[in-house]
Amino acid sequence: MKYILSSVGLLALVTFLAGCEEKQNKFNRYIQNWTGVNGVIEVYAGEKLVKRFMKIDKLSTAVATEGSQSRSYRYGYGYLDMNQNFKIDLNEKKVYFEVSDFSTYIFFENPTK
Repeated sequence: MKYILSSVGLLALVTFLAGCEEKQNKFNRYIQNWTGVNGVIEVYAGEKLVKRFMKIDKLSTAVATEGSQSRSYRYGYGYLDMNQNFKIDLNEKKVYFEVSDFSTYIFFENPTK
């Protein structure tokens, strides 16, 4: 009987976890927002790197003022790496930025933490 209850409990847990992928994603985002992500976004024009923002906690998708439609850009706050040396220098400040969904950009965790 003990094994049957354990099997049923395990099956219920697996079913719950498999059916709640979006809840898991929201929970993971909550943890990342709380702990912070040392993100980097690089914006390209063709093959050329034109902007790099560092120490980004998250990218957010803009939502319409009325309704729930997503807008075609993402935004966040980060340090503009003006000389693109992967360091935040004294003259580099935290700024607000937006990137269009039509832009070529890469968002990743900073490998040089």
